[in-house]
Amino acid sequence: MLSTQYAPFRITVCGIEELPDHCRVGVSHMLSIMDPGRSKLPIFNGYGEHVRLDLRFDDVVEPVPGKQPPQPAHVRQILDFGRSLTAEPPGKAHLLVHCHMGVSRSTAAMALILAQARSDRPAAEALAEVARIRPQAWPNLRILEMGGEMLGCRDELLAALPAIYQRATAHWPADWLDYLKKNHRGREVRLLEGG
Repeated sequence: MLSTQYAPFRITVCGIEELPDHCRVGVSHMLSIMDPGRSKLPIFNGYGEHVRLDLRFDDVVEPVPGKQPPQPAHVRQILDFGRSLTAEPPGKAHLLVHCHMGVSRSTAAMALILAQARSDRPAAEALAEVARIRPQAWPNLRILEMGGEMLGCRDELLAALPAIYQRATAHWPADWLDYLKKNHRGREVRLLEGG
């Protein structure tokens, strides 16, 4: 989905399968977040000239054997990339952020970029904007914790997150929360449940 209202640049969040749908919408900046070891996607060639940051880490919120969780260095790169958008004339840049499904890593990254770009507004609004354009969004808690700390809005983001998770549950199967618990994301479920 595309938005032009919240930030001084257009935004799109999507998953890998949706990337072909956005080739011709004028993307100027792309943040590509994929699993470690995943090679560059051939579809990127269809986007024409753009600035891209490629990051590789797993979609986990806790250290898990055999997985590479997001690290502070990744989050700093996300925020640095977001700052580069502010150098563009208002309304000219178009940022596309994608991960595997366009649900967790990408939505957390986009929320941080928006919170940084609109530091004059409550950080909770950045999360709400991401959920507006991507209703199935389930932002990665670990990324938001680290980025919120760096931006000075950690508590505000975490306070707003349960409502985003609650809204997203309508877009997922009934066993979604069980899936998260089994995949080392129980902290997100506990946050949703108020624990």
